[in-house]
Amino acid sequence: MPRNTSPALVHRLAGPARQVLLPLADGLGGATSSARAVPDFLICGAQRSGTTSLFKALCRHPAVTGPTLRKGVHYFDTGYHHGPSWYRSRFPLRMTLRARWGRPRVRVCESSPYYLFHPRAAKRIAIALPDVRVVVILRDPVERAYSAHAHETARGFETEPFELAVELESKRLSGEEERLLADPGYHSHSHQHHAYVARGHYVDQLLRMERHLGRNRIHVVDYADLFDGTARSLAGIEQFLGLPPGPGTAPGRHNARERAVMPEGLRAELTERFAESNARLATWWGRTPSWCE
Repeated sequence: MPRNTSPALVHRLAGPARQVLLPLADGLGGATSSARAVPDFLICGAQRSGTTSLFKALCRHPAVTGPTLRKGVHYFDTGYHHGPSWYRSRFPLRMTLRARWGRPRVRVCESSPYYLFHPRAAKRIAIALPDVRVVVILRDPVERAYSAHAHETARGFETEPFELAVELESKRLSGEEERLLADPGYHSHSHQHHAYVARGHYVDQLLRMERHLGRNRIHVVDYADLFDGTARSLAGIEQFLGLPPGPGTAPGRHNARERAVMPEGLRAELTERFAESNARLATWWGRTPSWCE
């Protein structure tokens, strides 16, 4: 399979066509998993913070490719029970990635935004991919929560209005992280789909990732900087990943959803709930997040 088939198909094929081809590609991948690559870098989140847009922007780089016919594999969160051979089977053959004809070695990435929030993912990543680098995009946690609710509602995973879903969150998530840590095979629907506020406490998730991977392997990007209409943040990501300069095209926005304006009272309440976490994040990050300026 040609080196750039995966991202090209991800970008161009309609959903039904991908669904037809995925079993064939996965079957071939399984038969040749020992000859396949694993990622050089991961886009780990945060959910609804532009991870799809960044993945597509990076896959325009001639030295970057992704998994076969998909953006993310979700191995280190919900698919870990499948094992490492299954994970490899989702990626290109190593021989197709070699430097040749003046082209540098092609780097492999995937984007699974639940990796940042899942309590077991960081340790699993550190064990399986000891040299991997991680990119995290952070968005105003209030806007992120509201966007996540619209996203989960559209996908059929949420039936309650936003304000009630926020009220129900603590009950829905009660004990779920502990269960995920206690049982490697446990999957929590609410932890994955109903953590609107909890996912916005970024600093705790970053500290966990830092414990397992080290600070120098984590690159954090502000959503406002990534989508300021320039390619400056993208160039910084490329530099962090050790890539030569790419096309220099600003990332486009993908997967945006129409939604009503959030009531100002609810916005103010949520902003206050994130105040302490945002202050700790600024200290860890060494800069003030755009949404706190």
